[in-house]
Amino acid sequence: MNSITHKYVEYIPATLDEGVVYISKKYKTMVHKCCCGCGNEVVTPMGKTDWQLTEETESISIYPSIGNWGFKCKSHYWINKNRVLWSDQWSEDMIKAGRRSDRLKKEAYYKNESGDAYPVTNIISQLLQSLKNWWNNLF
Repeated sequence: MNSITHKYVEYIPATLDEGVVYISKKYKTMVHKCCCGCGNEVVTPMGKTDWQLTEETESISIYPSIGNWGFKCKSHYWINKNRVLWSDQWSEDMIKAGRRSDRLKKEAYYKNESGDAYPVTNIISQLLQSLKNWWNNLF
């Protein structure tokens, strides 16, 4: 699959169509069938420590990439302006490191939100935003 469409819904439907990202802003969740065609349902929660949705006139982008490490297919792709951009598969070590990095970023974010000083959080957020802007400008 090389492209997707999207539908805004309040509730995610029981049956998902291939190639459609269902977006529930109310519940801050996006769901779609894995773009590799394996049929697994991919849930991407939206939030400051999860995935970000960028909406344009007729397209969406999801940041960061979607790595389906818990599925047999282990597919890895980006969704940028309704296009599926395939990325390299990760090794088990890369997956573990990515999960650890995600956990540490969440911990840093919530420590910062609770008032504990964590100056690295702002630097990481700025770097990630710069990377996101650079990526979106490529396409």
